[in-house]
Amino acid sequence: LDEIEALSSIYGEDWCVVDEDEKIYCIKISDCLEQPKWTLCLQVVLPPGYPAAEPPIYQLNASWLRGQDYMELANSLEEIYIQNLGESILYLWVEKIREVLIEKAQSSDPAEPDNKKTSEEVDEDNEDDFLLDYQPVQEDSVKMLNFITSESQEDEELPSIHHGNPITDRRSTFQAHLAPVVTPQQVKRVLEKLYENKKIASATHNIYAYRIYCEDKHTFLQDCEDDGETAAGGRLLHLMQILDVHNVLVVVSRWYGGILLGPDRFKHVNNCARTVLVE
Repeated sequence: LDEIEALSSIYGEDWCVVDEDEKIYCIKISDCLEQPKWTLCLQVVLPPGYPAAEPPIYQLNASWLRGQDYMELANSLEEIYIQNLGESILYLWVEKIREVLIEKAQSSDPAEPDNKKTSEEVDEDNEDDFLLDYQPVQEDSVKMLNFITSESQEDEELPSIHHGNPITDRRSTFQAHLAPVVTPQQVKRVLEKLYENKKIASATHNIYAYRIYCEDKHTFLQDCEDDGETAAGGRLLHLMQILDVHNVLVVVSRWYGGILLGPDRFKHVNNCARTVLVE
């Protein structure tokens, strides 16, 4: 508890409590520049044995974090844990990640993240004319989640897309969309299809996450996108992990109505997603 209080005090608004009871926390880390170019979201679950006997369970979320970059950073965090067995290490982890981000910002690395949107931007679009018809998920569609196809298939079939029931709060509207997917190509096709709808394309944020189970490797292929709503994609992916769903893509569109919702916006994103997943 002392460590959590200290971190909350040090990092302020960048520190977020996802679930107090389950000890799930999230922190947005940037490269410290006035206009951050590199950011990363660290999500941790503190098990009962932490810090004396168990390490934190962690997840690193950033659109640019792939392959070698991910492995090097993960190895650094695990090395810090081993060097500080039995001690509180979250602060050390956060500062190590920040050090890596500063190095990337100062290098000539051309691969820059896409910061095309900012959170809570104003969108005065008419809030009543954009909603897609609510389509409950049918049993046959649920069975499709287990359908496996080859990733080498060039012309990926477009999965069926289902639209959840919209939620409106203080002129902001949230709506979830779901599709069964078994390859990254299908994820791309579903997103392209959704963005063909002018109202979805004009949403302030289109937050998404997907999980695909690779049977041959017994691992999950998963990723998420905040689309300007910091940490929302990571929370959505975490919800899918808790519900143990796989071979599915969930997109939550949010149309901002001009009134700040604060933390309630994350609650609405997850509620929309949970509803359409349960159905």
